[in-house]
Amino acid sequence: MIKVVSVEQMRKIEAAADANGLSYATMMENAGRSVAERVKQIIANRPDACVTVLVGPGNNGGDGLVAGRLLAEAAQVRFYLLKTRPTYDVNFKAVQDAGLFVAYADHDKDGRLLRNMVASADVVLDALFGIGVKLPLRSEVAKVLRNVQQALHDNQQPIHPEGETINPDDPMTQSALIRPYVVAVDCPSGLDCDSGAVDKNTIPADETVTFIAAKPGLFTFPGAEMVGKLHVATVGVAEDLPELNDEKWTVADGKTVRAMLPKRSTNANKGTFGKALIVAGSANYVGAAGLASMAAYRSGVGLVTVGTPSPVVIALSGRFLEPTWLLLPHDMGALAEGAATVIVEQSNQYDALLLGSGWGKEKTTRDLLLKLLEPAQVSKSHTKRTIGFAGGKQTETETSTTLKLPPLVVDADGLNLLSAIEDWHKLLPERTIITPHPGEMGRLTKMEISEVQANRWAIVCEKATEWNVVLVLKGAHTLIADPDGRVVVLPFKTDALATAGTGDVLAGLITGLLAQGLAPFEAAVAGTYVHGLAGLRAAVKQGNTRSVIAGDVLEAIGEAITMIGS
Repeated sequence: MIKVVSVEQMRKIEAAADANGLSYATMMENAGRSVAERVKQIIANRPDACVTVLVGPGNNGGDGLVAGRLLAEAAQVRFYLLKTRPTYDVNFKAVQDAGLFVAYADHDKDGRLLRNMVASADVVLDALFGIGVKLPLRSEVAKVLRNVQQALHDNQQPIHPEGETINPDDPMTQSALIRPYVVAVDCPSGLDCDSGAVDKNTIPADETVTFIAAKPGLFTFPGAEMVGKLHVATVGVAEDLPELNDEKWTVADGKTVRAMLPKRSTNANKGTFGKALIVAGSANYVGAAGLASMAAYRSGVGLVTVGTPSPVVIALSGRFLEPTWLLLPHDMGALAEGAATVIVEQSNQYDALLLGSGWGKEKTTRDLLLKLLEPAQVSKSHTKRTIGFAGGKQTETETSTTLKLPPLVVDADGLNLLSAIEDWHKLLPERTIITPHPGEMGRLTKMEISEVQANRWAIVCEKATEWNVVLVLKGAHTLIADPDGRVVVLPFKTDALATAGTGDVLAGLITGLLAQGLAPFEAAVAGTYVHGLAGLRAAVKQGNTRSVIAGDVLEAIGEAITMIGS
């Protein structure tokens, strides 16, 4: 898996690689070559392409010099130097020896030449500042970035001929804008690679080629908005280099998730692939139970039972034919405290349990949650599951049992109800999977949402360990953290998933994988990856991200798993 490291850690990794025989000069050559190869792919059908390389004063500028020199084989290349390079700079000497055009900021006081070189390019290589930038930027540096931004903006042109009548029924005639394509070298200039903070003049990239490992700021907004497509080039650093290999933060990828997905046997029955109990839904949130249960089924689980109030069963059972149904006591359509007895009695038949999706926040449901999670003994009944929607009489006995729930997922209103309970995390079985969005995380931590979002990496690490849970902090670039310090970030950032019900789909997916025998952390990682990829595929099918609904994501799960290769 691709590692994620801080700027300080990256410097230690580079120093260790150099000490092990991979020199800084070789790493720079390999980095520049990686960028050049990517740009060659971008301009493959443009033999007359023009590339402008913006060269900063440090190592990032050196990477740009190498990339530009190698690109001169395939394109017209021009260099704009922010500062004069020292006479001993072999990469700059190679550019000079090749007779390539070089302009200097010292000779361009008003920035006009810079703007012209950017505006007239097909591709702009941003090799100005890289990962070492410190905010706020000095005024003269900000001015350079501002000139680049202005040139990119001013050069946007409509793709249709001027004066053409636009037919709203024909998307080919819709006005769209093109501008130079920006490739950031290691990091968009103006972005703090640790925090994701940005200067207002940060150069937005269409693609970023970063080196050796990804950096947390590339996945943290607002910086993540500036990154575009992200590529990670190894530049020759061995994966087993201890300083790199020992890092516990990684990026999820299809190959790793493929290895996590449960193996399938043709000599199987529904019991082979596990049983999931989904306790979800209420009169006000009927759909949550359906979405979560069908997502669990799409994960490959053998049997799904939905524990829910009878009004939800009436609403859903004609549409969703595959689940079995466990009618639970309710109060006006909200799960009641008495449901705990039924859940306890039934739960030992299942391999995973989901609580919280579509519950609502009624006091009676909160009491149910407390009764389920408190370590005290809980009375068991010998109720038979009756046919129909009215339920049947329950025969109470004096039998009691010490509660032991199956591997557990808590989602949505389950988390909101927990957040009102002091020391709530002490009630959860170890390595329970919790799946908060930023608002729910704010309630669990007693923090403002803005604070959660600004410190996502640090918070998931701290709280997963403190709470002894597998923590899935949802959002663009979802983070999954284990109590042992592992953190995985998803590569997906799409507004296709920013719609009601997609969280229920995710909770069901994770629960289904958990029921099939995956460890909690692996179930969370695999489930979130499949979910994110399904969101992207749903957007492709709809033709845009705006029109995607949770049901589209549910229907795209199979395609996502096929793409991963189970």
